[in-house]
Amino acid sequence: MKIQEIREIIKLVDNSSINEFSYEFDGVKVKMKKNSAGSAQPSATVQSQVAEEPAQAPAPAAPKQAEPTQAAPTEQPVQTETAEPAGASNEDLHKILSPMVGTFYQSPSPEDDPYVAVGTKVSSDQVVCIVEAMKLFNEIEAEVDGEIAEILVKDGQLVEYGQPLFLVKAN
Repeated sequence: MKIQEIREIIKLVDNSSINEFSYEFDGVKVKMKKNSAGSAQPSATVQSQVAEEPAQAPAPAAPKQAEPTQAAPTEQPVQTETAEPAGASNEDLHKILSPMVGTFYQSPSPEDDPYVAVGTKVSSDQVVCIVEAMKLFNEIEAEVDGEIAEILVKDGQLVEYGQPLFLVKAN
């Protein structure tokens, strides 16, 4: 089970009327229970067949997956915060959303200039950033012709699925 899948399950449980959720598949077991505040908290760790295969390289990856699962609900309040751009209404602006969970990068490498900055004119097929997920670098395109009004995330920041990355004043 991937971390992205676990985070999506947490969001679904958190937004539903379900108070407790348990899932087991292929040696992995996840159990969540809502706390009194109403957000989902994992109540059991992810169990896997790690003990049977300690010499293989993929084995250490399973314990690392369990740690972000427990931290994910505490990150959710940060995800809901979006800054209002100065002098413009969100209704007039197009949001470029993250298509996946990953790490946001403004440039193709640390030495290179950012793809875009506030005020940059962009076309719908122009790359505006990269979101890295599991060592794969995915180029994110502007989706509309216009001008970058605001960059909502910082370089190197973890982003969630559907999180706004840019606000674009469409032509």
